[in-house]
This record gives sequence, C-alpha cells and structure tokens, in this order.
Amino acid sequence: MTSIPLVAVVGNPNAGKSALFNMLTGARQKVGNYPGVTVERKSGRVFLPDGRPIELVDLPGAYSLDPSSPDEEVTRDVVLGKQEGERLPDALLLVLDATNLDNHLRFALQLIALGLPTVVALNMVDLARRDGLEIDPQVLERELGVPVVSTVAVRRRGTDELREAISEAVTAARLVRPGTGTAESFTTVQRRAREIARAAIVGETVVRRTTHLIDSVALHPVAGPIIFGLIMFFMFQAVFAWSAVPADWIDGRVGDLQGAIAAALPEGLLRSLLVDGVVAGVGAVIVFLPQILILFLFILLLEATGYMVRAAFLMDRLMARVGLSGHAFIPLLSSFACAVPGIMATRTIEDPKHRLTTILIAPLMTCSARLPVYAIIIGAFIPERAVAGAFGLQGLVLFGLYVIGIIGALVAALFLRLSVTRGTHRGFLLEMPKYQLPQLRDIVLGLWQRALIFLKRAGTIILVSTILLWVLLSVPQPRPGETALESSIAGKVASGLEVVVRPIGFNHEIALALIPAMAAREVAVSALATAYAIDADDETAAEQPLKERLRGRWSLPTALAFLAWFVFAPQCLSTIAVTRRETNGWKWPAFMLGYLFTLAWLAAGATYWTATALGL
Repeated sequence: MTSIPLVAVVGNPNAGKSALFNMLTGARQKVGNYPGVTVERKSGRVFLPDGRPIELVDLPGAYSLDPSSPDEEVTRDVVLGKQEGERLPDALLLVLDATNLDNHLRFALQLIALGLPTVVALNMVDLARRDGLEIDPQVLERELGVPVVSTVAVRRRGTDELREAISEAVTAARLVRPGTGTAESFTTVQRRAREIARAAIVGETVVRRTTHLIDSVALHPVAGPIIFGLIMFFMFQAVFAWSAVPADWIDGRVGDLQGAIAAALPEGLLRSLLVDGVVAGVGAVIVFLPQILILFLFILLLEATGYMVRAAFLMDRLMARVGLSGHAFIPLLSSFACAVPGIMATRTIEDPKHRLTTILIAPLMTCSARLPVYAIIIGAFIPERAVAGAFGLQGLVLFGLYVIGIIGALVAALFLRLSVTRGTHRGFLLEMPKYQLPQLRDIVLGLWQRALIFLKRAGTIILVSTILLWVLLSVPQPRPGETALESSIAGKVASGLEVVVRPIGFNHEIALALIPAMAAREVAVSALATAYAIDADDETAAEQPLKERLRGRWSLPTALAFLAWFVFAPQCLSTIAVTRRETNGWKWPAFMLGYLFTLAWLAAGATYWTATALGL
C-alpha cells in the first residue's frame, strides 16, 4: 500500500506555524512524542483540491540546521530524514513572518538548499501592512525559486492558494539529495537573506527606513563597537561630572546633622552611636545616591530607545571568542545593577554549561554596590582635573575600572570554558526592536524605584551592619594608650585578617572594612567612616569628611590596591545564596568564592607592588 505524501511545516519560532497548521488541518489532528525524545509531535490530515490526502507534521521552531536545543535537533533530523521512526518529507511548507523577513530568510535559504520541493507561506502580511511594510510575493518567489503564497493564518486567508501550491509541490521532482544543502558560511547566507528582503520589500514607512539606516552604522563591525564604547565612556564621565553638586549638598547636610546631634546630646554612648555609627556610616553611603541615579538614567535611556538589544548583538561577537554568546549579555548587563537578578536571569540560557559559566562570571560585572567604594577612593586620591583638555581624570579612572571588570569576566569565561565548563559555542539570534523616544514618565518611575531600593538598603542592611560594627568597635572600651581599632572585638578580628592582606598593602582599617562588606559592598564605605569616626581624637575630627581622613591615612598605592580588590572581590552573602539556589548545592558557590578571592588578592597585590615600585 502506498503511503500518503508527508509535508513538514517548518520555520522560525513565532512565525505562525501552529496557526497555519491548525488552519489547514482543522480538527483532523493527533498529538504524541517523537520516538526517544520528549518533544511534541503534532500531525494532521489535509485534503488537496483534487481530493488527495496528505499528512502534515508541525515541526518545532528552529533558527538553523545547526541545532542548539532538543527541539531544533528534531527539526533538523526530520527534514534530513534522520529522525527515528519518521520518513523523509515529500515536501516542505516553509512559514515566514512578513514583519521580520530578513531574519527568517536565513533559515529559509538553508532549507531550500536541501532540494526538497518547498512552498513558502508568507504569513502575517496584515501585520506587515499595518507597520507600513509592503512585500511583493512575486519578487520573493523569483529570488527564492519556490512558490510563495501570502497568508494570514489567524483569519484563514490564503488557504485555497496554499493547498493548490502544496498539491503541485508533492508531485515535483527533487533537485538534489536532501542532506547536502548549502556549504555557504553564516555571514554569506545572512548577506543573501538581506539582499532578497530588500528586493522583495517594495514599500516601507519612514520609521523602518530610518531604523535600517541607523542600524547600518550602529551595528557596523567597526563603527558599532566604537559607538558603544563612546557611549559607555560618556556615561562614566557624567557619573562624576553631573553628580558633584548634589553629592556635595548631601555631604554637607550629613555633616550638619552630625553637628546638630553632637550639640544636642551629652557626650556618651548614645551620642557616639548616632554621630559615629548611624549618621557617619549610613551618611557616607547615601552621599553617592546621585551617582547611582545618573548611572541608571543612562541604562534606562539605552533600554527605552531600543539600543540595548543592539549592544547585546555587538557584544556577541566579543563573547563568542571566549565561548559565550549574546544570550549571556542580558544576565551580565543585569549584574551591573546587582548580581542577584543577573544570576537569576541566566535561567533563559538553555545550555547548562553556558549558564553555569555566566553565573560564575556575573559577580565580576561592576554592580551598583561597588560605585560608592569606587567614588570615595577616586574622589579622595584621583585629582579632579581634565585630561587632553576635555575629559575628567576621575571619570576616566571609573570607566577603566568597569572595563577591567568586563575584561576580567571575559578572561575568566575563557578559562572556565576551556576547563570546568567545557562545551561548544551556541549561536545567537534576536529580533531588533524599533528605535523610539523614551517616555519621561517611564524614566522617572525607573529612577524613583532605583532610589527607593538604594535607600531601603541604606535603612536596613547598611544601618544594621553599621550599628553592629559600632558595637563591636566600642566593646570593650580602650585602655589608656590604646585605640578602639586595636582593643575592640572588631579590631581583634581585623588583626587576624590583616595577616592575609598586609602583603598587598592593606592596613588594619581596610581589614576591618572587608568583613562587613560581605553583607553588602557599600558597607565597606560605612565601615571605614564608622571606624575612623570612633577612632577620632575629638569631635571636629569625627565630623571630618571621609575623603579627608583617607588622604591622611592611606598611601596612593594602598588606595589603588583597594580599588583593584573591589573589581574582583568575593561577593556579598545574597549573591552566594542565590548561586547556591541556582546551582543546587554548595560546590559552585565555594568555587566562586575561592577563585574570586584569589583574583582579588592577586590583582590588589600586583597593583600595590607595581605602584610602590614606580614610586607613586
């Protein structure tokens, strides 16, 4: 008995394949799994215009014949005739999204090159027209060399024409043996796809033409990275230049509050707690709120305009060289705000080793909690002067710290992918949104939410850590000839850690600050402020700005080493906890702590030894 023809429905995810399949088969469907694979197999019966039946099978969405998931493996094996229990299709029904033609044509060219009789369903033409896009199916048919039928599957438009085209395809001769396909490179196929899309698009709106024009520059292999680097450079210049006035105002109000409390309360533990502990510690962190908001202003603007997705595309080229792909960009970008949501965002990465690598390097992205640490040290030790007559030296140093963190993450990823997370590189495809003007309301709301999050941390984690540190610095009271930093509980604990960090130029106060910094990075600033306030000789010295105290206590090599430490420093407790949850054990959190502590110690040491040798 002769089996009925088999036609496979193929295309990218979200092209409307399932809607088209349902339109053609109606209720004549059955669902199961492919043999040996937990991937759904949906098939149905379709009757052609001459009454002949065919079997239609709806394949999982795929981006190429080089699979990166079990779903894509099934699609590849079916169209090549390699799927267990599945015969080679007699024809392909290739579904393209008319609103995203050039991206979908990449896979289409690969499939057409197999030589199987193929019919193209140009789907969602109504949405394309709504967006001001007019596509000529005849031009597309001529360029592809296969029949093209315009369809709107959700409205059952194009059904008869599609059945007629399929009827002709299942009786056509195959051109080549399926499986040979095209040997062209991905770049060549992409270039050809764009040429075909440009030829078939006979009309488009000014918005679409403008988007393509901007992308021709923004995504250029040479100009694109340069533009991205300039945007980042300007952002970090602005963090210092624009925040100076509001930061100085907040710093002044913190000093006024300390003076008012000192004048209103008699000398004693309560006044010391409020002035040296709460206000000195929390105030030293709150003063950096303007810088954090300016940083997030740029991030929100880049997201709202549609440029952030382009940045992911640009970074894919760089990350591919270290075994990662653009899929890791969004989690890593989220880690600039905080590593916790960044690590949680890796759930979208399908490859487990790729995901694990991203989790392990996410802490190397410079989170916003590091910004107060960077700002206080840069403000205290880096002169506020221009370089080349246009660029602020402080902004250049901050930009350099972020760049070092990114380079460190990429180098760490390379070593991880060559060792403990060895695996193959996965391709990266994404759809570019339209450029648009950001909405003022959305930007203001985003900044307000970020400010609340920062102030909440200041009022909870930082406040509690500061009070606890004040207690540990105040008990027991120093004996004559001793200081609180020497005789207190916190001081004695710091003495133990000082043995480890003294070779890299760290002093007793830094060793003390590193311990509570495990709760939150910015606590290092409040810890230093509290320690120096308690250790001050008089009230005037206690109210002295932290920057002034650091200049008198630290050498420049020590300050630079402190910055280098925090580029790679072991993460806060929240990051360790979320890593443990996402990796289902303590193995990888312990590994993360170990390699980050080693990197931080070596980076700080190399910086200190080099700066000292140079006589800085």
